[in-house]
Amino acid sequence: MFFTVPTLLTWARIACIPLIAGVFELPLAAEVRNLTATVLFIAFALTDWLDGWLARRLNQTSAFGAFLDPVADKFLVCSALLVLVQLQRVDAIIALVIVGREIAISALREWMAQIGASRSVAVHMLGKVKTTVQMVAIPFLLYDGRLFGVIDTLLWGRWLMILAAVLTIWSMVYYLQKALPEIRAKVR
Repeated sequence: MFFTVPTLLTWARIACIPLIAGVFELPLAAEVRNLTATVLFIAFALTDWLDGWLARRLNQTSAFGAFLDPVADKFLVCSALLVLVQLQRVDAIIALVIVGREIAISALREWMAQIGASRSVAVHMLGKVKTTVQMVAIPFLLYDGRLFGVIDTLLWGRWLMILAAVLTIWSMVYYLQKALPEIRAKVR
């Protein structure tokens, strides 16, 4: 189902992702750009929850929606990471670890689906925790200021992004370990 309400929300999220990068090209005060990008990122991240909720509520779940939703999440995270690397708020190594893992696990899932073993690399709680940490770290880093006059979002965002990188590696190792028996069976 290409044109259900949840799928259209996912498409809209993908189409709007360049706005986050575009904000930093506007002739606005740094604080305004930071706040605008943060609000946009949070709004787009919330549509991820909303489209899933609507799909279940309206009984409009589909294989295409299940495919497109994580693609939109990866676009959102990767584009935000590129912006943050350009702004020197995230180290390129951390961004490479996160983006590299996304590419590797996506390729692994595709291959496992082709050999009929996609269940061995199904989404695990570790991957969900990794995504949650990323989705908290990124707005902190985009904001780059003091939240409520107390919380140094750049400091907390950097620590959370390091934690996200550790969880990224850990989850990749987990998925590879789960896939290894199937890979060995098919390679023989």
